Amino acid sequence: MAGLEIRKVVTFVEEVRTEGGRSDGDPLVKAAVAVVFRNPYAGREFSEDLAEIVEPSADLGVLIGERCRDAVGGPIESQGKAVLIGTAGEQEHGNAAKTTTFGNPFREAFDGGRAWLASTTKRCAPGATVDVPLAFKDEIWVRSHYDTITVAIADAPAPDEIVLIGAVASRGRLNARLGGKTREQALADIAAEEAGS
Repeated sequence: MAGLEIRKVVTFVEEVRTEGGRSDGDPLVKAAVAVVFRNPYAGREFSEDLAEIVEPSADLGVLIGERCRDAVGGPIESQGKAVLIGTAGEQEHGNAAKTTTFGNPFREAFDGGRAWLASTTKRCAPGATVDVPLAFKDEIWVRSHYDTITVAIADAPAPDEIVLIGAVASRGRLNARLGGKTREQALADIAAEEAGS
């Protein structure tokens, strides 16, 4: 991949079949794909321009999105992203990896999403965990889809590395029952909005 030195790619998949001793339908399949790459700004003087990360992140969006889609193996309803930054880098170096340049190709790999991508960043040592936030891909206010998938890589990020993570889920939480806008209401609102335009 031009411009970035990738050390490894790691895929996490989890399938939740019951919650609270019962199921309400299909299992919840969550997947996260993490790309570990060298931070080109680690140890360098402050740089206003972070294009060395931003520009090649589009290719990472395609890679991560396609692998997430394949890992779930069916329709995707939730999305999210996170970044772990090694201690020789700045938190902003991680944010540079997950801008719209990354986000749009990531979403396009699984038929897009209208809502913004929930995200988090964390500067840390190797082996740190991060809870990657998930939310409904077309409307952030659908509470049933608020969730996370936990990711940790034993040997990453090294001080001069960044771990960029994209995550998806096949549905909302099992047995979600705390109100808020439903998936069906959100999709109806979107259809009405599109019909009116």
